[in-house]
Amino acid sequence: MDLLTLAVVAAQTVAPLPAPLVVPPPAPAVAVAAELQPDGAVSAGPVLTARFTPLPLPALPAGMTLLPAPRDTVIEYSAAYYRRLDIHRWGSYAMLPLFAFQYAAGRELFDKSSTAPAWAREGHGIAATGVAALFGVNTVTGVWNLYEGWNDPQEHGRKVFHAAMMMLADAGFVATGILADEAEDSSSNRELHRTVALTSIGVATIGWASMLDIFR
Repeated sequence: MDLLTLAVVAAQTVAPLPAPLVVPPPAPAVAVAAELQPDGAVSAGPVLTARFTPLPLPALPAGMTLLPAPRDTVIEYSAAYYRRLDIHRWGSYAMLPLFAFQYAAGRELFDKSSTAPAWAREGHGIAATGVAALFGVNTVTGVWNLYEGWNDPQEHGRKVFHAAMMMLADAGFVATGILADEAEDSSSNRELHRTVALTSIGVATIGWASMLDIFR
């Protein structure tokens, strides 16, 4: 073996081992955005874009579904609505005093008939006319306002109950007036007249009380 061959073998023996191949990680996605410069030139710069993975929603139990949130209902009332409401409210303040007077006068007439005091004989008819006028006005204003605010969900059931009781009392007072002419003929007719009148007063009082603040 000559000297050249020995030199090559010795060089391969003492040479360092090659370094392992390292693969660099992939570079993040880069989007090139163009930017208009004041002088009209266009320059491009790298804009890094992030990638997001949406989280899965939890599964709902069997038989349950997601419902949309309820929307508030906005009801606009006219100025006439509030005028009718004031008339209706002030009329309701006179109702119970009229009932109290009618009860006292009617009791005198029931017990003493033609010998009852004048205030009872004359006042009973006048107060009866007042009750008829009051319920006529309050029926018109109440039904009108109920119609205008029918789509208002706030206390809708209570308003309907109040209106139904008052209209039932209306029918009772009409019947009471019809029976008034026959009440003087016999005690049985007076008893029927009083029963229908007191029942109508009771129904109207329940309807009136249903609108008090304590029942809100």
